Amino acid sequence: MRIGFDNDKYIALQAEHIRNRIDQFGGKLYLEFGGKLFDDYHASRVLPGFEPDTKIRMLKNLIDDVEIIVAINANDIEKSKVRGDLGITYDDDVLRLMDIFRSMGFLVGSIVITHYANQPAADAFRHRLDSLGITSRLHYPIAGYPYDIDHIVSDEGYGKNEFVETSRPLVVVTAPGPGSGKMATCLSQLYHEHKRGVTAGYAKYETFPVWNLPLKHPVNVAYEAATVDLDDANIIDPFHLEAYGQTTVNYNRDVEIFPVLKAMMERISGSSPYQSPTDMGVNMAGSAIVDDEVVCDAARMEIVRRYFQTAVEVKRTGVGHAQVEKLELLMNQAGVNASLSPARSAALLKEEMTGRPAGAMVLPNGAVVTGKTSTLLGAASSLMMNALKGVAGVDDGIDVISDNAIEPICRLKTERLHSKNPRLHSDETLIALSISSATDPLAAQLIEHVDDLRGCDAFFSVIISSTDEKLYRTLGINVCCEPKYEQHRYYHK
Repeated sequence: MRIGFDNDKYIALQAEHIRNRIDQFGGKLYLEFGGKLFDDYHASRVLPGFEPDTKIRMLKNLIDDVEIIVAINANDIEKSKVRGDLGITYDDDVLRLMDIFRSMGFLVGSIVITHYANQPAADAFRHRLDSLGITSRLHYPIAGYPYDIDHIVSDEGYGKNEFVETSRPLVVVTAPGPGSGKMATCLSQLYHEHKRGVTAGYAKYETFPVWNLPLKHPVNVAYEAATVDLDDANIIDPFHLEAYGQTTVNYNRDVEIFPVLKAMMERISGSSPYQSPTDMGVNMAGSAIVDDEVVCDAARMEIVRRYFQTAVEVKRTGVGHAQVEKLELLMNQAGVNASLSPARSAALLKEEMTGRPAGAMVLPNGAVVTGKTSTLLGAASSLMMNALKGVAGVDDGIDVISDNAIEPICRLKTERLHSKNPRLHSDETLIALSISSATDPLAAQLIEHVDDLRGCDAFFSVIISSTDEKLYRTLGINVCCEPKYEQHRYYHK
């Protein structure tokens, strides 16, 4: 895979920049972490060379100075809001995050339950935290938020929130997802710190949009594509342009709220250290790009992926047509179309030739392999096997798993498990391959090359099953599907 981003340089620059920001505020900084602290696969796709766990690795450089607060919105607990990428509720994700942070040696100071208004599910979650020995604090809805500054920055506003005692210079505030109240948590802490005579500051760590790349740079356009459901838009930061005469990029919500945020900081501490929303950021990603052509190509491909993901979701749910239209505009801005990946044309051609669903994948060396639907294997399974043969250097015509090994599994599915589809899914195919590897060196050879498919792009001529999609994503393979079903029916699993 081509590399366009210097990960080590980024970690060093970012850690140094955060240390400088801590010093700017006299040794205490509340840092709002936007996006994902780890498993940031969007960043790793659009900035080839960026590792999914880069941000948490960067924080490990500061580990003795770091304390983590996790914020969760009580309304999200009440609604059992689910993380789309993990399929778990936000409250369960809080515990997952805590386990990960603690396993890496980080101090997790407290859980802040924001927007608390006696929600029964939030009370139950707090009791659960108590039983686990986890400290939690409550933050309440504030009337007139965010515009009634006099009320918000008062003992009846932020002053009513429970204060989180912290002991480290860098307090990282993170959350399971957007809308959790991270910024309000930071500002509430600043209010309480100031009342206690402690000088503290606030900053924001958002990877995207990249402030020192052009507005229409593919990396920034890819961010708009990724957040199309939030209706975010990248814009020139007018406050930064006015204050410094420098053109920088931010997104609309931060620009819109900045005057209010600045007024709050002025009310809390007497003055604002920032003249623009760009000032608040500490992101150094743009300074670690070492090959702009590579990251541009990767970002354009990501825009197309987002288009197909959204088009498939519209097919599944019947809603979101406006999002598809916006993504079509973003593709036009980036100068690409839906057929950017050669895997798409290869998959559609294979379907046309065989009359059945098919798939294709671009291997690391640029070669394109295909997979067809057979009596024993689905298109995803067939493609998986052919891709593994491709990266392992095994002839495509060799049957690594014999039909004699596959047929009993197919019979088990239909005769005992009552499945209507006898064909093996891709996870079942990998299990069969793994079993065969105990006695077949060729099967063992293919298993050794599974990780070589990470980062590859696969395209299918129909919407594949959730089982196959999950397996592909677990292996780090980027999946796109034509927004159509294999069969015409009303209910699809």
